[in-house]
Parts: sequence; C-alpha cells; structure tokens
Amino acid sequence: MHILDMRALCLITVKPGKADTVVEILKKKRKIVKQIMVVTGRADISVILQGNIDEINGMVIDFKKIKDIVTTETLIEVEVNLGW
Repeated sequence: MHILDMRALCLITVKPGKADTVVEILKKKRKIVKQIMVVTGRADISVILQGNIDEINGMVIDFKKIKDIVTTETLIEVEVNLGW
C-alpha cells in the first residue's frame, strides 16, 4: 500500500434514533467514503475511508460538524511484517 492510498475505519456514535439521518448525510460524501455500515456494538455506524492522510483527516473533521454525531474513533490501517 502506498502512503497516498491509505485506508481507515471510522467508528461513529450518533444520538439515539439518528443513524438513518447520519447515513444519508454520509452517503453524499463519496470522494473518499468507500462503504457505510450501520453496526452493533460500541459504535452505531462504521465508515471505510480511502485516500491520503490529509483527505482522511479532513473527512473525520468534517464528520464532527454533523450535529447528530456524538463521537468518532478512527482506526488507520498500517502495514506490519509478521514474518509469515
């Protein structure tokens, strides 16, 4: 994977009953948003992002401007040589 082509998983928690509203907003951000999933667990929505680090950072900052989003947690993919 090249540094200009990174992937990240953003876990998003939303206000109760607002998952559908937030998903519709996220669907409009198609530049680096590759997949959106409503999930169970500590997050309500999972978003797969793909782009350079500045694009990913900018998108996560943009997510925080959506009033129904309570928290985000972004997990950036890294390359690890496990020696297999």
